[in-house]
Amino acid sequence: MPADLVLTRGSICTVDPARPWAEAAAVVGERIVAVGPAREVEAWIGPGTRVVDLEGRLALPGFIDSHVHFMEGGADLLGVQLRDAATPEAFAARIAAKAREWPAGTWILGGSWDHEAFPARELPHRSWIDAATPDHPVCVSRLDGHMVLCNSLALRLAGVDRNTPDPEGGAIVRDPATGEPTGVLKDAARNPVNRVIPEPGPARLRAMAEAALKAAAAQGVTTVHDVSAERGFGTYQELLGEGRLTTRITLYFPIAGVEEVVRLGLRSGFGGTRLRFAGLKGFTDGSLGSGTALFFEPYTDEPGNRGLFHNQMFPEGAMERRILAADRHGLNVAVHAIGDRAIAELLDIFQSVARQDRDRPRRLRMEHVQHVRPGDLERMAGLGMVASVQPYHGIDDGRWAQRRIGPERARFAFPYRSLLDAGVPLAFGSDWPVAPMDPIRAIYAAVTRRTLDGRHPEGWVPDQKVPLAAAVHASTLGGAYAEGAEGEKGSITPGKLADFAVLDRNLFRIAPEAIEEVEVAMTICGGSVTYG
Repeated sequence: MPADLVLTRGSICTVDPARPWAEAAAVVGERIVAVGPAREVEAWIGPGTRVVDLEGRLALPGFIDSHVHFMEGGADLLGVQLRDAATPEAFAARIAAKAREWPAGTWILGGSWDHEAFPARELPHRSWIDAATPDHPVCVSRLDGHMVLCNSLALRLAGVDRNTPDPEGGAIVRDPATGEPTGVLKDAARNPVNRVIPEPGPARLRAMAEAALKAAAAQGVTTVHDVSAERGFGTYQELLGEGRLTTRITLYFPIAGVEEVVRLGLRSGFGGTRLRFAGLKGFTDGSLGSGTALFFEPYTDEPGNRGLFHNQMFPEGAMERRILAADRHGLNVAVHAIGDRAIAELLDIFQSVARQDRDRPRRLRMEHVQHVRPGDLERMAGLGMVASVQPYHGIDDGRWAQRRIGPERARFAFPYRSLLDAGVPLAFGSDWPVAPMDPIRAIYAAVTRRTLDGRHPEGWVPDQKVPLAAAVHASTLGGAYAEGAEGEKGSITPGKLADFAVLDRNLFRIAPEAIEEVEVAMTICGGSVTYG
C-alpha cells in the first residue's frame, strides 16, 4: 500500500531512542508507517502520495502543550488585549476603546494585564476606567488568572462592596483610607463577579474554539491538555463530529466535581485520539504575581503575607478526600501548586493517597512546581509524579521574583534541572492565555533562562538551565507521558500518530539565544496539514 504522505530529505528529530534521527517518514491514514533514510522511505511513494520535501529543515513530533485553558485562550483572542499595555494610561485607553466599540451592557472581558510592567508597579484601580465604562461591566484578568480588575458597575452587579468579607481562599483589595474595594479581586474573591457574567452562547463558544484551534496549529501544537475543559466539551464534540477538530484535545475536568465523574463511570483514557478524557484538575494555592502562592515564610516585600490556600483546600482534608476518591476510581489528577508550602502539602497528600491505595497504577501530576524546597525533590521522584511546568513563566517572573521572595528561595525557583537530575519527568506547557502558547519560546526559556527584560543574558539562576534535547523531550514525549498516551504519540515512531512540527531553522545547529527567532513552517496532525 503506498503512503498518503511522505516527508523526505529532512533532519528529523524523532525523540525515539531506538532511532533518534532520520531523513524521512511515511504516513498511511493517521499513522506513521516508516521512519528512516530517504532511499528506504521513498519506496512508499505511489501515484497518489503527497510528498513534502523538507529541504533539510528540522521536523519534530508535533508539540504537546501540557497545560492550557483552551477556551479561555480563544476568548482572550476575541477580547480586550492588555498584555503589552505598559502604562496605566494605555491600560485605560484600550478598555475605553472597547466601550466605544461594543453596545452598552456588553461585558468587557479578557485582558492578561501585568501590573509589574507599569512604571510604579501599582495594581490597577477601578477609578482608571469607571468614567469610560458607565454602561459596560468590566472584569479583566491579570495574566496569571488569579486576579481581576472590575469596574464599579461590575462590583455593583455582583454585590461586592466595603461590607463584603474576604472569602476563604481569596482577598478583596481595599483602599487603606476608606476601606472601599479598589476593584481588584484575588482568587476566590472573584466568584461573585464570575456568577453574574453571562455564559457565552453556542455561537460565541464556537468562535472561541475556532480561534484557539487556529492559534495552536500556527505554533506547531498538535495536542493540548485543556485543564479547564468543562467549558468547551460540548463544542469540542461538535467540531469532532464535523471533522474540524484540528488539534487533539486532552480533557481535565474540575476535581470539585469528582463525585459526579465517578457516578458517570468515567475513567482516565476514555475517548479517541482527537478527544480524550485524562483526569481531574485541582488547586492548592494561587500565584506568585498575585501574592497568593503559599509559602512557609512571608513574602520578602510583604512581611505580613505568606499567601493563601485555594478554596478547594477547605474544609481541612477536602483535597485529600477528593484525590483519594479519584484514585480509587481510575482517575488521574493534575493539581496546581506554586509556593513551597503548597508543594509540600500536596506531596503529603499524594504520599497519603499512595499508601492508602497501594496497588493502582497512577499518573500523578503537579502543575507549575515553581518554588520547591530542595528536600522535596526526592519525595517527588519517589512518587513517580510528573512535573507539569511552564518555562515561559520563569523568564517572565524572573524579572521581579527575587524582590518578592528573596535570593535564597529564588535559587530554587523554576528548578527544572534539579527536577531532571532527581529523576522527575518533565512535561512542558504554556498555561495559555496566562502566557503565550508558543512551545519554541518555552524551549528557549528552559535552555537559556534569559528574562524578558534582558537583565540576565547568561540566565536567571543559570544552574537550572536544561539541555536542549531534554527541553524537546518535555515538549513532545514528556507531554504524552503526562497524559498516559506515550504509546500513541510524542515521538516519530512507526505505529504512532502522524503528528509533526516542521521548523524553519534547526534548533540543534544554532546558538541557544537564537532559538526564540525560530518559526513553525508547517504543522501536520494525523497526516493532514493544519498549518503552512
